[in-house]
Amino acid sequence: MRVSAKADYAVRACAELAASPHGDPVRAEDLAAGQGLPVSFLERILGDLRRAGVVASVRGRSGGYRLVRPAEEITLADVFRAVDGPLVTVRDERPPSLTYDGAAAGLLDVWVALRASVRDVLDVVTVADVVRRDLPPAVRRLAARADAWENP
Repeated sequence: MRVSAKADYAVRACAELAASPHGDPVRAEDLAAGQGLPVSFLERILGDLRRAGVVASVRGRSGGYRLVRPAEEITLADVFRAVDGPLVTVRDERPPSLTYDGAAAGLLDVWVALRASVRDVLDVVTVADVVRRDLPPAVRRLAARADAWENP
């Protein structure tokens, strides 16, 4: 699985917003500076997050962006879907809509299992978990596996 720059930047921006004192709005320029992100690309990402109902824009002198819901209620899957669409697709189709014949018939189960495993992580980790550095136990166990980053 490949995590796009867009998804990575979106999660990082949401983490910065979650860390904002009292949930105060944060300007896009400050979000970008806090994470070393290109501001013009981040502004487009923030637009996607706003349209998806993850962040809201606040106008005025002390305006910027803020999370719409508490960080404890926003999963990484919410953020990924807001900027990249469905979590797992095969040729831009969701696995359940695919059919395979003959020797490849078993492949559909692999794609569905892949989708389920991605959801097992991204649907349970919240933006607040990331900010607190306190991931759910099942995710911590996966991250701690000795072979997690080994190349076969």
